Amino acid sequence: MKGDSPRDGTGAEPRLSRASAGRLSLYLRGLEGFRREGLLKVSSSQLGSALGVTDAQVRKDLASLGHLGHPGIGYLIPELIAAIRRTLGLDRDWAVALVGVGNLARALLRYRGFGQQGFRIVALFDTDAAKIGQRLEGLEIHATDQMPAVIAATRAELGLLTVPSEAAQPVADALVAAGIRGVLNFAPVVLRLPAGVSLVSVDLAIQMEQLAFLVQMGGAD
Repeated sequence: MKGDSPRDGTGAEPRLSRASAGRLSLYLRGLEGFRREGLLKVSSSQLGSALGVTDAQVRKDLASLGHLGHPGIGYLIPELIAAIRRTLGLDRDWAVALVGVGNLARALLRYRGFGQQGFRIVALFDTDAAKIGQRLEGLEIHATDQMPAVIAATRAELGLLTVPSEAAQPVADALVAAGIRGVLNFAPVVLRLPAGVSLVSVDLAIQMEQLAFLVQMGGAD
């Protein structure tokens, strides 16, 4: 529909930057909190103040979603939540295959936030013969050589890696070969994936290093 979203000079919708997408996730958490408190509308200043983002940045980010602001009212929270979820691809379920069933994987399986946002872990894989065939949180642990068949059967599109660093690249390659379109990597190693396959890495040691630096510098950004 004309005017629903801003476009670039070619008439195509502009690609949302990764930084903007990250802020949209923060806005979504804030809006969900406001909704739990019973609020129906919010201003850019309220949202920015709650998340430590400037009013101008909030308005710029939300403008990429279309014309959602209402003069004299602000943003309607249910409408804004729906728009952000749609933009982030959260208006559908995502099936996830998890590889490396250790302590971190067990914690992630119990994390309810995944299910609340539409992420369903549907397949488990490991190389440990003692684990293969066991069930965890209702899911059977499969051998990694079963990836193609199991991923095809479960229609998993995302992969979650909680394997040792030396195993991460070959496991990621196997996931991609089996049809996985995006990988969330917890292994402390840089992965190289083919074009068309998305990667997000979470290195907890790096995050702690950054925290130590900030504390040492007196909390400076």
